[in-house]
Amino acid sequence: MWMRKASMAAVSIGVLAVSAGFTATPSPSWDLSPTGSTARLRGLSVVSAGTVWASGSQGTVLRTVNGGRTWQSVGPPDTATLEFRDIEAFDARRAVALSIGTGEDSRVYRTADGGRTWTEAFRNTDPAAFYDCLTFLDERHGLALSDPVDGKFRILATSDAGRSWSVVSPAGMPAALPGEFAFAASGTCLVGAGGRAYFATGGGSAARVFRSDDLGRSWTVTDAPIPSGPSAGIYSLAFRDRDHGVAVGGDYEVPDAAPSGAAVTGDGGRTWRAAAREPGEYRSGAAWMTRLGPVLAVGPTGSDISYDGGRHWSLFDSGSFDAVECAGLAVCYASGEQGRIARLRW
Repeated sequence: MWMRKASMAAVSIGVLAVSAGFTATPSPSWDLSPTGSTARLRGLSVVSAGTVWASGSQGTVLRTVNGGRTWQSVGPPDTATLEFRDIEAFDARRAVALSIGTGEDSRVYRTADGGRTWTEAFRNTDPAAFYDCLTFLDERHGLALSDPVDGKFRILATSDAGRSWSVVSPAGMPAALPGEFAFAASGTCLVGAGGRAYFATGGGSAARVFRSDDLGRSWTVTDAPIPSGPSAGIYSLAFRDRDHGVAVGGDYEVPDAAPSGAAVTGDGGRTWRAAAREPGEYRSGAAWMTRLGPVLAVGPTGSDISYDGGRHWSLFDSGSFDAVECAGLAVCYASGEQGRIARLRW
Protein backbone atom coordinates (compact mmCIF):
# COMPACT_ATOMS: atom_id res chain seq x y z
CA MET A 1 0.00 0.00 0.00
CA TRP A 2 1.20 3.37 -0.98
CA MET A 3 1.31 5.14 2.40
CA ARG A 4 4.34 4.31 4.55
CA LYS A 5 5.46 6.42 7.50
CA ALA A 6 7.82 5.71 10.39
CA SER A 7 9.08 7.78 13.29
CA MET A 8 12.80 8.19 13.88
CA ALA A 9 12.42 6.14 17.05
CA ALA A 10 10.87 3.26 15.15
CA VAL A 11 13.59 3.33 12.52
CA SER A 12 16.26 3.32 15.23
CA ILE A 13 14.76 0.22 16.84
CA GLY A 14 14.61 -1.51 13.46
CA VAL A 15 18.27 -0.76 12.76
CA LEU A 16 19.28 -2.10 16.18
CA ALA A 17 17.31 -5.28 15.69
CA VAL A 18 19.21 -6.19 12.54
CA SER A 19 22.63 -4.71 13.33
CA ALA A 20 25.55 -7.08 13.69
CA GLY A 21 26.38 -7.90 17.26
CA PHE A 22 23.01 -6.86 18.70
CA THR A 23 21.67 -10.08 20.22
CA ALA A 24 18.71 -8.89 22.31
CA THR A 25 16.26 -8.58 19.42
CA PRO A 26 12.80 -7.28 20.27
CA SER A 27 10.13 -9.85 21.13
CA PRO A 28 6.83 -9.10 19.34
CA SER A 29 3.33 -10.24 20.28
CA TRP A 30 -0.22 -9.52 19.11
CA ASP A 31 -2.67 -7.55 21.26
CA LEU A 32 -6.23 -8.35 20.15
CA SER A 33 -8.68 -5.48 19.66
CA PRO A 34 -12.41 -6.31 20.06
CA THR A 35 -14.28 -5.38 16.90
CA GLY A 36 -17.78 -6.71 17.54
CA SER A 37 -17.66 -8.40 14.12
CA THR A 38 -17.74 -12.07 13.12
CA ALA A 39 -16.66 -11.42 9.52
CA ARG A 40 -13.46 -12.84 8.08
CA LEU A 41 -11.32 -9.75 7.54
CA ARG A 42 -8.88 -10.28 4.67
CA GLY A 43 -8.55 -6.62 3.64
CA LEU A 44 -6.44 -4.30 5.79
CA SER A 45 -5.13 -0.75 5.40
CA VAL A 46 -3.07 0.89 8.17
CA VAL A 47 -2.91 4.65 7.67
CA SER A 48 -1.36 5.54 11.04
CA ALA A 49 -1.26 4.39 14.65
CA GLY A 50 -4.78 5.72 15.13
CA THR A 51 -6.47 5.15 11.76
CA VAL A 52 -6.98 1.65 10.39
CA TRP A 53 -9.49 0.20 7.90
CA ALA A 54 -10.40 -3.48 7.51
CA SER A 55 -12.74 -5.29 5.14
CA GLY A 56 -14.08 -8.80 4.61
CA SER A 57 -17.04 -11.09 4.31
CA GLN A 58 -20.73 -10.15 4.64
CA GLY A 59 -20.07 -6.75 3.03
CA THR A 60 -18.05 -5.71 6.07
CA VAL A 61 -15.90 -2.60 6.29
CA LEU A 62 -14.57 -1.55 9.71
CA ARG A 63 -12.74 1.63 10.70
CA THR A 64 -11.00 2.86 13.82
CA VAL A 65 -9.65 6.36 14.43
CA ASN A 66 -8.46 5.74 17.99
CA GLY A 67 -5.91 2.99 17.61
CA GLY A 68 -8.34 0.10 17.84
CA ARG A 69 -10.06 1.03 21.11
CA THR A 70 -13.35 1.14 19.20
CA TRP A 71 -14.36 0.09 15.69
CA GLN A 72 -17.19 1.38 13.51
CA SER A 73 -18.98 -0.70 10.90
CA VAL A 74 -19.00 1.60 7.87
CA GLY A 75 -19.54 -0.71 4.89
CA PRO A 76 -21.59 0.20 1.80
CA PRO A 77 -25.32 -0.48 2.11
CA ASP A 78 -26.94 -3.51 0.47
CA THR A 79 -23.67 -5.43 0.10
CA ALA A 80 -24.12 -8.22 2.66
CA THR A 81 -23.56 -10.87 -0.02
CA LEU A 82 -20.22 -9.39 -1.12
CA GLU A 83 -16.67 -10.32 -0.06
CA PHE A 84 -14.52 -7.21 0.41
CA ARG A 85 -11.11 -8.86 0.15
CA ASP A 86 -9.07 -5.67 -0.25
CA ILE A 87 -9.22 -2.07 0.94
CA GLU A 88 -6.84 0.84 0.33
CA ALA A 89 -7.17 3.93 2.52
CA PHE A 90 -5.58 7.33 2.06
CA ASP A 91 -6.62 8.80 5.42
CA ALA A 92 -9.48 8.62 7.95
CA ARG A 93 -12.03 9.77 5.36
CA ARG A 94 -10.98 8.36 1.98
CA ALA A 95 -10.84 4.66 1.12
CA VAL A 96 -11.37 2.34 -1.86
CA ALA A 97 -12.67 -1.21 -1.35
CA LEU A 98 -12.71 -4.18 -3.74
CA SER A 99 -15.22 -7.00 -3.62
CA ILE A 100 -14.24 -10.23 -5.37
CA GLY A 101 -16.06 -12.89 -7.32
CA THR A 102 -17.29 -13.82 -10.76
CA GLY A 103 -19.28 -11.43 -12.88
CA GLU A 104 -20.95 -8.57 -11.05
CA ASP A 105 -19.67 -9.68 -7.64
CA SER A 106 -16.37 -8.00 -8.57
CA ARG A 107 -16.88 -4.33 -7.75
CA VAL A 108 -15.00 -1.25 -6.54
CA TYR A 109 -16.51 1.17 -4.01
CA ARG A 110 -15.15 4.53 -2.87
CA THR A 111 -15.86 6.73 0.16
CA ALA A 112 -14.69 10.27 0.89
CA ASP A 113 -16.48 10.79 4.22
CA GLY A 114 -15.24 8.01 6.48
CA GLY A 115 -17.73 5.44 5.20
CA ARG A 116 -20.92 7.40 5.82
CA THR A 117 -21.61 7.24 2.09
CA TRP A 118 -20.12 5.14 -0.71
CA THR A 119 -20.05 5.41 -4.50
CA GLU A 120 -19.90 2.32 -6.69
CA ALA A 121 -16.99 3.19 -8.98
CA PHE A 122 -16.83 -0.04 -11.00
CA ARG A 123 -18.92 -3.16 -11.53
CA ASN A 124 -17.56 -6.02 -13.61
CA THR A 125 -19.88 -7.21 -16.39
CA ASP A 126 -17.59 -9.84 -17.95
CA PRO A 127 -18.56 -13.31 -16.64
CA ALA A 128 -15.02 -14.54 -17.36
CA ALA A 129 -13.36 -11.98 -15.05
CA PHE A 130 -12.70 -12.45 -11.34
CA TYR A 131 -10.92 -9.60 -9.55
CA ASP A 132 -8.59 -10.54 -6.69
CA CYS A 133 -6.77 -7.53 -5.30
CA LEU A 134 -6.18 -3.80 -5.53
CA THR A 135 -3.28 -1.38 -5.00
CA PHE A 136 -2.48 2.30 -5.37
CA LEU A 137 0.90 3.47 -6.69
CA ASP A 138 0.20 7.02 -5.49
CA GLU A 139 -2.91 8.99 -4.51
CA ARG A 140 -4.17 9.12 -8.10
CA HIS A 141 -3.03 5.94 -9.82
CA GLY A 142 -4.40 2.57 -8.81
CA LEU A 143 -4.65 -0.92 -10.30
CA ALA A 144 -6.87 -3.95 -9.75
CA LEU A 145 -6.04 -7.49 -10.88
CA SER A 146 -8.35 -10.10 -12.40
CA ASP A 147 -7.60 -13.75 -13.07
CA PRO A 148 -6.91 -14.50 -16.75
CA VAL A 149 -9.48 -13.63 -19.38
CA ASP A 150 -8.81 -15.08 -22.84
CA GLY A 151 -5.43 -16.37 -21.67
CA LYS A 152 -4.08 -13.21 -20.02
CA PHE A 153 -4.38 -11.58 -16.60
CA ARG A 154 -6.61 -8.51 -16.78
CA ILE A 155 -5.70 -5.13 -15.27
CA LEU A 156 -8.15 -2.42 -14.26
CA ALA A 157 -6.73 1.09 -13.79
CA THR A 158 -7.69 4.45 -12.31
CA SER A 159 -5.95 7.81 -12.61
CA ASP A 160 -8.38 9.84 -10.50
CA ALA A 161 -7.99 8.28 -7.04
CA GLY A 162 -10.52 5.53 -7.69
CA ARG A 163 -13.44 7.63 -8.95
CA SER A 164 -13.44 5.88 -12.34
CA TRP A 165 -11.82 2.69 -13.69
CA SER A 166 -11.09 1.23 -17.12
CA VAL A 167 -9.73 -2.08 -18.40
CA VAL A 168 -6.14 -1.85 -19.64
CA SER A 169 -5.32 -3.25 -23.08
CA PRO A 170 -3.96 -6.81 -22.76
CA ALA A 171 -1.31 -6.16 -25.43
CA GLY A 172 1.45 -5.66 -22.86
CA MET A 173 0.53 -8.65 -20.68
CA PRO A 174 2.42 -11.97 -21.07
CA ALA A 175 0.32 -15.08 -21.59
CA ALA A 176 -0.87 -16.91 -18.49
CA LEU A 177 0.11 -20.51 -17.85
CA PRO A 178 -2.60 -23.18 -17.99
CA GLY A 179 -4.41 -23.10 -14.66
CA GLU A 180 -2.60 -19.97 -13.44
CA PHE A 181 -4.44 -17.45 -11.25
CA ALA A 182 -3.96 -15.08 -8.31
CA PHE A 183 -5.03 -15.61 -4.70
CA ALA A 184 -7.56 -13.23 -3.09
CA ALA A 185 -6.32 -14.07 0.40
CA SER A 186 -5.06 -10.83 1.93
CA GLY A 187 -5.22 -8.01 -0.60
CA THR A 188 -1.49 -8.38 -1.30
CA CYS A 189 -1.33 -10.46 -4.47
CA LEU A 190 -0.94 -7.06 -6.20
CA VAL A 191 1.29 -4.41 -4.59
CA GLY A 192 3.10 -1.22 -5.45
CA ALA A 193 6.56 0.09 -4.51
CA GLY A 194 8.13 3.35 -5.65
CA GLY A 195 5.70 3.68 -8.55
CA ARG A 196 6.33 0.11 -9.73
CA ALA A 197 3.62 -2.57 -9.61
CA TYR A 198 3.99 -6.29 -8.90
CA PHE A 199 1.57 -9.19 -8.79
CA ALA A 200 2.04 -12.84 -7.86
CA THR A 201 0.43 -16.06 -9.01
CA GLY A 202 0.02 -19.78 -8.45
CA GLY A 203 -2.22 -22.55 -9.67
CA GLY A 204 -0.13 -23.43 -12.71
CA SER A 205 3.13 -25.25 -13.29
CA ALA A 206 5.15 -22.42 -11.67
CA ALA A 207 4.57 -19.61 -9.21
CA ARG A 208 5.42 -16.34 -10.93
CA VAL A 209 5.84 -12.63 -10.25
CA PHE A 210 4.79 -10.02 -12.81
CA ARG A 211 6.27 -6.50 -12.81
CA SER A 212 5.22 -3.21 -14.46
CA ASP A 213 7.13 0.08 -14.63
CA ASP A 214 4.50 1.99 -16.62
CA LEU A 215 1.33 2.04 -14.51
CA GLY A 216 0.22 -1.42 -15.61
CA ARG A 217 0.37 -0.95 -19.37
CA SER A 218 3.14 -3.53 -19.93
CA TRP A 219 4.50 -6.36 -17.79
CA THR A 220 7.46 -8.73 -17.51
CA VAL A 221 7.28 -12.03 -15.64
CA THR A 222 9.72 -14.21 -13.68
CA ASP A 223 9.43 -17.65 -12.11
CA ALA A 224 9.82 -17.83 -8.32
CA PRO A 225 11.09 -20.85 -6.31
CA ILE A 226 7.82 -21.34 -4.40
CA PRO A 227 5.90 -24.54 -5.24
CA SER A 228 2.77 -24.08 -7.33
CA GLY A 229 -0.29 -26.23 -7.80
CA PRO A 230 -4.11 -26.18 -7.89
CA SER A 231 -4.26 -24.45 -4.48
CA ALA A 232 -0.59 -23.53 -4.05
CA GLY A 233 1.68 -20.67 -5.04
CA ILE A 234 2.54 -17.14 -3.94
CA TYR A 235 -0.21 -15.61 -1.82
CA SER A 236 1.44 -12.35 -0.80
CA LEU A 237 4.13 -9.91 -1.87
CA ALA A 238 5.75 -7.17 0.22
CA PHE A 239 8.38 -4.68 -0.94
CA ARG A 240 10.36 -2.30 1.27
CA ASP A 241 11.44 -0.30 -1.82
CA ARG A 242 11.47 -0.74 -5.60
CA ASP A 243 14.07 -3.52 -5.49
CA HIS A 244 13.89 -5.46 -2.21
CA GLY A 245 10.91 -7.70 -1.64
CA VAL A 246 9.62 -10.94 -0.19
CA ALA A 247 7.08 -13.47 -1.42
CA VAL A 248 5.25 -15.91 0.85
CA GLY A 249 2.70 -18.61 0.22
CA GLY A 250 2.17 -22.34 0.30
CA ASP A 251 -0.99 -24.39 -0.07
CA TYR A 252 -4.11 -23.28 1.82
CA GLU A 253 -5.44 -26.85 1.74
CA VAL A 254 -2.31 -28.00 3.64
CA PRO A 255 -1.77 -25.03 5.99
CA ASP A 256 0.66 -26.68 8.41
CA ALA A 257 3.27 -27.64 5.79
CA ALA A 258 4.79 -25.28 3.21
CA PRO A 259 8.32 -26.30 2.20
CA SER A 260 10.10 -23.55 0.25
CA GLY A 261 7.16 -21.26 1.02
CA ALA A 262 9.12 -17.99 1.03
CA ALA A 263 11.47 -16.23 -1.38
CA VAL A 264 13.34 -12.93 -1.63
CA THR A 265 14.47 -10.55 -4.37
CA GLY A 266 17.05 -7.77 -4.36
CA ASP A 267 16.79 -6.70 -7.99
CA GLY A 268 13.22 -5.57 -8.39
CA GLY A 269 11.76 -9.00 -8.97
CA ARG A 270 13.98 -9.91 -11.91
CA THR A 271 15.28 -12.90 -9.95
CA TRP A 272 14.05 -14.68 -6.81
CA ARG A 273 15.82 -17.04 -4.42
CA ALA A 274 14.35 -19.33 -1.79
CA ALA A 275 14.56 -18.27 1.85
CA ALA A 276 17.26 -20.08 3.80
CA ARG A 277 14.73 -20.82 6.57
CA GLU A 278 11.11 -20.38 5.54
CA PRO A 279 8.12 -20.22 7.93
CA GLY A 280 7.41 -23.85 7.04
CA GLU A 281 3.64 -23.30 7.02
CA TYR A 282 1.17 -21.62 4.67
CA ARG A 283 1.33 -17.82 4.93
CA SER A 284 -1.22 -15.55 3.26
CA GLY A 285 0.06 -12.06 4.15
CA ALA A 286 3.36 -10.22 4.54
CA ALA A 287 4.44 -6.67 5.43
CA TRP A 288 7.62 -4.71 6.12
CA MET A 289 7.65 -2.80 9.40
CA THR A 290 10.00 -0.12 8.08
CA ARG A 291 12.38 0.26 5.18
CA LEU A 292 15.27 -0.83 7.42
CA GLY A 293 13.39 -3.00 9.87
CA PRO A 294 11.97 -6.52 10.12
CA VAL A 295 9.31 -8.13 7.93
CA LEU A 296 6.24 -10.06 9.10
CA ALA A 297 4.29 -12.97 7.64
CA VAL A 298 0.91 -14.26 8.86
CA GLY A 299 -1.42 -17.16 8.15
CA PRO A 300 -4.10 -19.29 9.78
CA THR A 301 -1.50 -21.27 11.78
CA GLY A 302 0.64 -18.42 13.07
CA SER A 303 2.84 -15.37 12.58
CA ASP A 304 6.55 -15.19 11.74
CA ILE A 305 9.19 -12.48 11.75
CA SER A 306 12.41 -12.05 9.79
CA TYR A 307 15.18 -9.70 10.88
CA ASP A 308 17.32 -10.22 7.76
CA GLY A 309 15.09 -9.24 4.89
CA GLY A 310 13.17 -12.50 4.58
CA ARG A 311 16.08 -14.93 4.43
CA HIS A 312 15.40 -16.49 7.86
CA TRP A 313 12.01 -16.65 9.59
CA SER A 314 10.97 -17.54 13.13
CA LEU A 315 7.51 -18.14 14.61
CA PHE A 316 6.37 -15.74 17.37
CA ASP A 317 2.60 -16.38 17.59
CA SER A 318 0.28 -19.31 16.85
CA GLY A 319 -2.97 -17.35 16.39
CA SER A 320 -4.89 -17.22 13.12
CA PHE A 321 -4.59 -14.17 10.84
CA ASP A 322 -5.00 -13.63 7.10
CA ALA A 323 -3.59 -10.15 6.50
CA VAL A 324 -0.92 -7.89 8.00
CA GLU A 325 -0.08 -4.25 7.32
CA CYS A 326 2.32 -1.73 8.89
CA ALA A 327 2.84 2.02 8.94
CA GLY A 328 6.07 1.91 10.92
CA LEU A 329 7.82 -0.48 13.31
CA ALA A 330 5.49 0.18 16.22
CA VAL A 331 2.36 0.47 14.03
CA CYS A 332 1.50 -2.98 12.66
CA TYR A 333 -1.92 -4.63 12.60
CA ALA A 334 -3.16 -8.08 11.55
CA SER A 335 -6.69 -9.25 10.73
CA GLY A 336 -8.46 -12.53 10.09
CA GLU A 337 -11.34 -14.84 10.90
CA GLN A 338 -14.18 -14.12 13.33
CA GLY A 339 -13.51 -10.39 13.27
CA ARG A 340 -9.97 -10.79 14.67
CA ILE A 341 -7.83 -7.65 14.55
CA ALA A 342 -4.69 -7.18 16.61
CA ARG A 343 -1.94 -4.61 17.01
CA LEU A 344 1.71 -5.61 17.33
CA ARG A 345 3.35 -5.02 20.70
CA TRP A 346 7.05 -5.10 21.58
